[in-house]
Amino acid sequence: MRVSSSNFETRPFNLIRWFSLTALISVALVSTLAAWAFSAFLTDRMIRQEAEITAGFVRSIVATENAYAYFEGTRTTTPQQFQNFLDHMNRMPGVLRTNVYSADRHMVWSSDSTLIGQHFERNDELEEALQADLVIHSGVIDPARLPKSEHKHLERTSNHFIESYIPIFDVHGRQVVGVIELYKVPTELFEAMEEGVLLIWVACGAAGLFLYGALFWTVRRAHGIIATQGDKLVENESLAAVGEMCSAVAHGLRHPLASIRASAELASADIMPAGAQGRIRDIIVQVDRLEGWVRQLLAYARPAYINLAAVDINAVALESLAGFTRDLDQRGIRVSRGLADGLPPVRGDTMMLSQLIGSLIASAMEVMESGGELAVCSRLDPDGRVIAEIRDNGPGIAPVDMGLIFKPFLAGKAIGSGLGLPLVRRVVERLGGTVEVDSDLGKGTAVRLYLPAWT
Repeated sequence: MRVSSSNFETRPFNLIRWFSLTALISVALVSTLAAWAFSAFLTDRMIRQEAEITAGFVRSIVATENAYAYFEGTRTTTPQQFQNFLDHMNRMPGVLRTNVYSADRHMVWSSDSTLIGQHFERNDELEEALQADLVIHSGVIDPARLPKSEHKHLERTSNHFIESYIPIFDVHGRQVVGVIELYKVPTELFEAMEEGVLLIWVACGAAGLFLYGALFWTVRRAHGIIATQGDKLVENESLAAVGEMCSAVAHGLRHPLASIRASAELASADIMPAGAQGRIRDIIVQVDRLEGWVRQLLAYARPAYINLAAVDINAVALESLAGFTRDLDQRGIRVSRGLADGLPPVRGDTMMLSQLIGSLIASAMEVMESGGELAVCSRLDPDGRVIAEIRDNGPGIAPVDMGLIFKPFLAGKAIGSGLGLPLVRRVVERLGGTVEVDSDLGKGTAVRLYLPAWT
């Protein structure tokens, strides 16, 4: 069996894409279900409220007219006032028909006189009403499909309707003596329900959009934080490797370097030709530079320092520049100074800032192998921060590499050894400042340190 690392590779999980899809589907589904449930509840409650009000009104008239005997069949004529009430009810807006049933399922009165005295086939709603329940049914009567025989004589059958079966109790309120059936087309009620349903759907849709937007913003922000924390985790892992490497470098190089430097210093004390003395000084300078790189590795890996004080950035820049005078002359690099007067002191550590600016100068020298121009400037920005700028006219940084300039060991020759800028950013951010890099391919690079003033 052949196993390779590719067998264990997984496709990267795109949190934003998957959340956008799943959250959109979930919120849309929940909003739709909520709108449907609220709409059904509103419609049912309004129809039932309408039927209950009508039932209470009808029962009060029956009690007022003492018409119980009429439903029981012991009275063959309809009381005039009750008859008038039925006529008036049938003429109410939206009422299509009024039917009055006795307890034995005979129709004792109807707005359609042809139905009076008939006994209809089994009617589930009527049977339920005879069991003392208020039965409410709504819908649309389709002329092509009439489920009940009494529907065939209705007019305007294409309209929405409410069919109510109102049980009528005896004088003691214990036994059902009859049922009054009302067919109604309450246009205003249905219009109000349509407006309510529309409002519910709009509200649920707006709430769903707001919820989706809030969740998307939160997850997107969390995704950014996670990505940042991931970068910091990678950086910390790199720092752990740097720390281990620094220990090995420090123990392996410092003693030989010290011996080489001591030997060179002893040799310089002897009488030698002028050329030999210059080479000995070069050996000492290069040994000191190697020692500086070791210190830089240690500085990048160790925890933040505490020794903060007011620092004159111009003095630090001039001191750092003075340490590279011989190398600058040998490489044919011209130096221009643009240090502003009257700058406030910055918050920092003199030794660390000197090392940072020296690192930037050394990086600029490395990329200008055939000579060039180095500018060291300082000024005050509108926010009260002090800007220290080191600018060269070297080859510049390719746009594809700009995203890697602050990542340890990922920089190319165009931006130094791969540790200078990450160290600069790490230290400057500890001081509460920021670092800005501008570069044009073929024209040069400018690194600006924005340092907070000492307060």
